[in-house]
Amino acid sequence: MFSDGKRSVDFVLGWLEDYKNENATKDAKREAFENHLQEEGLEVEKEITDRLHIVKLHAPIEVLKRYCEILKVRMPMREDCEKKESPQNCQAIPGQEELFRTQYDTIMTEVKSFLARLLSCVRLDASVFPSQKFQLTAEYSRHKSYLFDEKHPNFFSSQIRTIVVDFILERTSFSLQTGSVSEVGIQKLINDGVYDAAYPLHDGKYDDPTCLRGLLLKEWAALKNWAMYQPIDQVRDYFGVKFALYFAWLGFYTHMLIPAALFGVLTFFYGIFTVHNDTYSNDICDESLNITMCPRCDEHCDYWKLSDTCTYAKFVYLFDNPATIIFAIFMSFWATLFLELWKRYSASIAHRWGLTDFSLQGEPPRPQYLAKLKSNKKTKMKKNLITGVQEPYVPFWTVRLPAMCLSFSVAFLLVMVAIAAVFGVVFYRMSVLASISLIAPSQSATHYAIVIIPSTAAVINLVFIFALNYIYNKIAVYMTEFEMLRTQTEFDESLTIKIYLFQFVNYYTSIMYIAFLKGKFVGYPAKYNRIFGFRQEECNPGGCLMELSIQLAIIMVGQQAMNSVIEMVLPYFYQWLNVSKIKAGQDKKLNDQIVDPTHKQWNEDFKLVDFGTEGLFNEYLEMVVQYGFVTIFVSAFPLAPFFALINNVFEMRLDAKKFLFYYRRPVPRRVPNIGVWYRILNVLGRLAVISNAFIIAFSSNFIPKMVYKYYVSPDHSDTGFLNHSLAVFNVSDFEFNSSPLHPTINATMCRYSAYRHSPDHYKPYKRSSLYWHILSARLLFVVVFQNIVSIVMIIVQWCIPDVSPKLQDQIKREHYLTTELIIQHEANRAKNMDQDKGASSKNMLQAEQGVVRRPARKKNKNTTFGEPV
Repeated sequence: MFSDGKRSVDFVLGWLEDYKNENATKDAKREAFENHLQEEGLEVEKEITDRLHIVKLHAPIEVLKRYCEILKVRMPMREDCEKKESPQNCQAIPGQEELFRTQYDTIMTEVKSFLARLLSCVRLDASVFPSQKFQLTAEYSRHKSYLFDEKHPNFFSSQIRTIVVDFILERTSFSLQTGSVSEVGIQKLINDGVYDAAYPLHDGKYDDPTCLRGLLLKEWAALKNWAMYQPIDQVRDYFGVKFALYFAWLGFYTHMLIPAALFGVLTFFYGIFTVHNDTYSNDICDESLNITMCPRCDEHCDYWKLSDTCTYAKFVYLFDNPATIIFAIFMSFWATLFLELWKRYSASIAHRWGLTDFSLQGEPPRPQYLAKLKSNKKTKMKKNLITGVQEPYVPFWTVRLPAMCLSFSVAFLLVMVAIAAVFGVVFYRMSVLASISLIAPSQSATHYAIVIIPSTAAVINLVFIFALNYIYNKIAVYMTEFEMLRTQTEFDESLTIKIYLFQFVNYYTSIMYIAFLKGKFVGYPAKYNRIFGFRQEECNPGGCLMELSIQLAIIMVGQQAMNSVIEMVLPYFYQWLNVSKIKAGQDKKLNDQIVDPTHKQWNEDFKLVDFGTEGLFNEYLEMVVQYGFVTIFVSAFPLAPFFALINNVFEMRLDAKKFLFYYRRPVPRRVPNIGVWYRILNVLGRLAVISNAFIIAFSSNFIPKMVYKYYVSPDHSDTGFLNHSLAVFNVSDFEFNSSPLHPTINATMCRYSAYRHSPDHYKPYKRSSLYWHILSARLLFVVVFQNIVSIVMIIVQWCIPDVSPKLQDQIKREHYLTTELIIQHEANRAKNMDQDKGASSKNMLQAEQGVVRRPARKKNKNTTFGEPV
């Protein structure tokens, strides 16, 4: 409250005084800015606590009315406006249809009652978070005030007040010269160090359960409530629509992960229970077959027994089993269903929160954009077609296009650096394998190397990922600023796409290499395909699926764990830094004053962390990267949805606690949806279909087994498939400097994984016809899989409209009621005007007849009447 105890504090500006370096220019800008705010109608009150200067702002009712109309804010209508007859109240014609509907309604009532009892343990306590009544909303207009209950004490809520004041702050000039367009907005003042912070207040202490902040922290953000539904309406009331939409999306995504995680776990357990019946892995473990494999590297690697990879073969089957194919198809449908149901769910949320007809207004220029224009000689003035205001702009062809080309060139260079890091890890694996074979040539060392090398390589790759992410995020912001994008929306979308493309390459390149490239072009022992003189990495018999699973598990789980730690540590560090800034340069005797024994909310909130311009960007980015792991590579790691589910359950509560405890209250933002992130999710869903098809076809043994069963095997079983998938090589045909220098196994023939002719064939070591049959089957599977899944996805999209028919009817009904109310009121007003005109005409007629009847109101002294005839 203000000092009078009546006016609310709708916004706060704060700055720390520097006694050593006083700046008269900053003082003048602050004074000019605050004077201009008062000219806009805001009320200002200042308060000083030692070094901390606080400027409290309050928006009077007339200012709120004016700007709510400018912003086209949808406000709740009067309750009596909603008491209209609904079409659902119309009586149906009795008959068979009514009887069927009665029976159907009875059954559905019982089903809903059963589900309500089943879900009662996770539903919100109605006494703590009462369900909010739906209210009709309409765009606020002072000329249609009859639609709204303006006398209600909470008609202009604290959220509306914050939005209005923030809108004024972003557009108020702090220049002493009139007409300056580059010295506008609170963000520019913060960037210049004139103010240190601008924020709305939390509604109370975090440990006070009587305020909404304390209530949400106790009943929503606490980990003990991990299974409970989220109070989304209350989150919207406190944080605004943008934050509430994020938590609604995160909650919806987490709930949709439940069937995917369950199916993935069942797929994994199916592999556990049936692994002993798998002929292929049993043959690998059969030592009596005595299969000798060719060396994994040149000279220093020895021959090895296939039975040494028994554990590896059993592990691969856990993920590469018949259930995996069904699971991959299911996840492709799941991705489509998730997006379609989210669109439907978000439409209902948007309607509930009065955002159905919301669209982004013509945005003003960004303060950073205006600052760059000031020093640009090519700046010109141009009329904004939406606002009609003359604004500065830069030519596209001579300024913006070169800047964009430079920006994306730098982005491309950094993408190449990320790819180079992946190949650096590849060379690490190759060199370590050769080193182990040289130092410890025993079979047990080689056996453990199969697991140890991919694991350590994945950890190194994860370190590279975090390091490159940090560097690129800093460069991406700078390069996007260099593009001179006019509005914040344009800036955010460009930055989002740029960073996500890099994250996509950074996180997924190593996985794609293992899935689609590793071991596919190695050649054969008599003629290896080399890169810079080095042999390419080879997959073990059965493919690279184990390495792919290890890579996915370490990067996905490691990324989630690291992000969770960083998200909790960094806010604490920044909060400590803010407190240190307040105490810096002060006498130790004044520390008690600095702590502020009154604990005023504006002083306490100043110590908290500012959201900055990024807002929820990092939160969305983390979840969308995870969504890529869950969908694009799920056929290689069926447990990905399960780990994502576990992470999200904690992520939801940790994010809530972080925002409530460590951060200042954000400015509420009205957005109709999750924006560019939905388009990214849609692209990932389509890419997942192609990726899973190729992983199943080219990275697993599913297609070769099917070809063997139905084309080669006489009894249509997979008996003998192992021997069939291994080619024979005569060790005397090794190319120069390739054969083992000190072999411990005396072998004349060794086996390698390929479909090639034997040494005694008239075309030795050439690809056999079966190789081409299998390749054709793989490509056919990709085409069939993609087309079938795509057709079903189209059908699902067609069957599930973005907005439910019931909601469409409700929206139409609300538009109808609002229009009828306006028409009725205008008709009544016109009728009253006609009656007033009729009464005036009658009075004039009576005056002409000599009978003058004075009107009820006081007669105007300047009005004279004619004399009677």
